[in-house]
Amino acid sequence: MSAPTPSNFNLVDYLSQRRELVEAALDASIPVVYPEKIYEAMRYSLLAGGKRLRPILCLAACELAGGTIEMAMPTACALEMIHTMSLIHDDLPAMDNDDFRRGKPTNHKKYGEDIAILAGDGLLAYAYEHVAIETQQVPPEQVLKVVARLGHAVAATGLVGGQVVDLESEGAEDVTLSTLNFIHAHKTGALLEASVLSGAELAGASQDLLNRCSKFARNIGLAFQIIDDVLDVTATSEKLGKTAGKDVAAQKATYPSLWGIPESKRQAQHLIEEAKAELAVYGEQSAPLQALADFITSRQS
Repeated sequence: MSAPTPSNFNLVDYLSQRRELVEAALDASIPVVYPEKIYEAMRYSLLAGGKRLRPILCLAACELAGGTIEMAMPTACALEMIHTMSLIHDDLPAMDNDDFRRGKPTNHKKYGEDIAILAGDGLLAYAYEHVAIETQQVPPEQVLKVVARLGHAVAATGLVGGQVVDLESEGAEDVTLSTLNFIHAHKTGALLEASVLSGAELAGASQDLLNRCSKFARNIGLAFQIIDDVLDVTATSEKLGKTAGKDVAAQKATYPSLWGIPESKRQAQHLIEEAKAELAVYGEQSAPLQALADFITSRQS
C-alpha cells in the first residue's frame, strides 16, 4: 500500500503558487523580436495555459533532493517548451489533425502549417539553450546530464519513437498491451520521467533517490496516459480544451478499448499507489510529489 499524502499539505495552493512562478518564467523566457511572427507563434502555444505538470514535477523533485526552485526553473521552462513543441507537431494534419488545443485554435490553425512546424522547431532548440545558459548554481557536469536526459526523452529513444509506433498502430486490430505500453512509455512517459529525474539531478540527488524517482515517474506517466484515454471517452471537448473522442475516430488502441473504463481506472490507481510507495521513505518531504501523483488520477481534463 502507498503512504497517504500528509493531510496538512494543500495541493490547490501549491499548484497555484508553482503555476504562477512557472508562468512568469515562461513569459520572460521568450521575448518578441524580429521576425516577430515566429516568436509570437512560439509564445502563442507556450503561454496558452495548461496544468504545467512537467515543470512543477521538476521543481518538486529538485526540492525533495535538497535543491531550490531557482536551480531548477530553467529546466522546468525547457520541459514545457519541449512539451509544447510536441503538442504543436502532434496537432498538425500529418499527425492527429486537431483544430483545438487548450480551448484555443491549434497553432497551425492560427499561423499556418509552415509557421507551426517552425514554431515547434524553435521551441525545441531553444529549450536546450535555455538550460545551458540560464541554469545557475549547479555544477556543469550536472547540467550536462540534464541536457543529455532531455535529448534522450525527445529522440527516437523517447517521444519520437513512441509517436512513430502510435502512428503505425492507427486502425490496426491486433495492437497488444505491450505495444500500447511501449507507445505511452515513450510518447508520454519519457518526458514525465525526465521531468522528475532532471529536477533531482540538478540538486545532486543520490543514486537511491534517482532510482526511486525513476520508478515513481514511470508509474505516474503510465497512469497519466490511462486517465487521458478514459477522459477522451468520458469528458466533453469543452472540459478537455481539445476535441473529445479523437482516439475512437482515429481507430486508436487505448486502455479503455482493451480493458474497459472501470478496469482502466483501477489500473491507473494501482500505478499511483506503487508510485507513492517509492517515495514514502522520505515522509513529509515527499508530500508535493505524493499529492501530484494523486492529482493525476483525480483530474478532469
